[in-house]
Amino acid sequence: MAVTEPSHPRIVVAGAGSIGCYVGGCLALAGRDVTLLLRPALAQLIAGRGLRISDLDGASRVLAPSAIKLATDPAAAFSEADVILVTVKSGATAAMAGVIAEHAPSGATVVSLQNGVGNVDLLLARLGGIGRIVAGMVPFNVVQSHGQSEPARFHCATSGTMLVSAGVPGLRAALNVKGAAVAEHADMGAVLWGKLMLNLNNALNALAGVPLARELADRRWRLILARQIAEALAVLEAAHITPARIEGVAPGMIPRILRLPNWLFRRVAGRMLAIDPEARSSMWEDLDRRRPTEIDYLQGAILALAAKHHMPAPVTKGIVHLVKEAEAARAGSPGLTPEHVERAVA
Repeated sequence: MAVTEPSHPRIVVAGAGSIGCYVGGCLALAGRDVTLLLRPALAQLIAGRGLRISDLDGASRVLAPSAIKLATDPAAAFSEADVILVTVKSGATAAMAGVIAEHAPSGATVVSLQNGVGNVDLLLARLGGIGRIVAGMVPFNVVQSHGQSEPARFHCATSGTMLVSAGVPGLRAALNVKGAAVAEHADMGAVLWGKLMLNLNNALNALAGVPLARELADRRWRLILARQIAEALAVLEAAHITPARIEGVAPGMIPRILRLPNWLFRRVAGRMLAIDPEARSSMWEDLDRRRPTEIDYLQGAILALAAKHHMPAPVTKGIVHLVKEAEAARAGSPGLTPEHVERAVA
């Protein structure tokens, strides 16, 4: 099905949290017909106060409560959907696929805007009767905050252009708006593996409990991340998987850049540090809110490939263990030092 029919597709953001509300808010501000399917508490907050979209460039735009459609009932949200943007965490993909299968029209286009590499395959397996399943990638980080009596704020704290699979007529045009630019890519499998290399830092940031900019400015953390990415790239090479460049950077170069002394890193990779001081990883947010993390879908994907190809992955395994301990403790980020993590992955 081409998204050009109808010319103004009805878009539903399925599982609207930080990323979903930001992308959905940008779409609504651009005049798209958007419905956010979200948790009752967040729906009540936005319905009462509205929604603020802001970004690194200083833009700040507000949607009044009446300017965006909100839903907590999947049946009502999906019944006439033309495009469904899946933004739930990877652990909820199967459940969301079941809800979409039950309530969405057979011709809907379903786009995964999720971390990890297995969500599209899972959606394909569960949604065989839906019109088209499309891979997507969101490169930026969104921080959610709720000031007293203020609109719910969703702040894009890093930069980047979203990508979707090439060859879906009208999809890019429907989604490409100010604040949430979209481009097409011919090999989204490679893109998702490339993004996963960057997402390996989510766990370190969650364990450190400090903002991303502060973490990346500390060479001790960068050295651990470099070891983790180098280990993952070796596993991908054994599996004959070539990850794509992300924002123009070849994954193989990232460990080298991360190992640079601080003064040279600031010169060579200043863009990595061009991060809002508020930004933290989504895994940190999960620990802070006492929710399961996506560790099994990020580092877990590397461990699964390593086992399949009989390769050791001690750094990845050690980091998974630390995150699992933090999940079980249900006390938020453990605030570990780089030295603590180094001992755990030695």
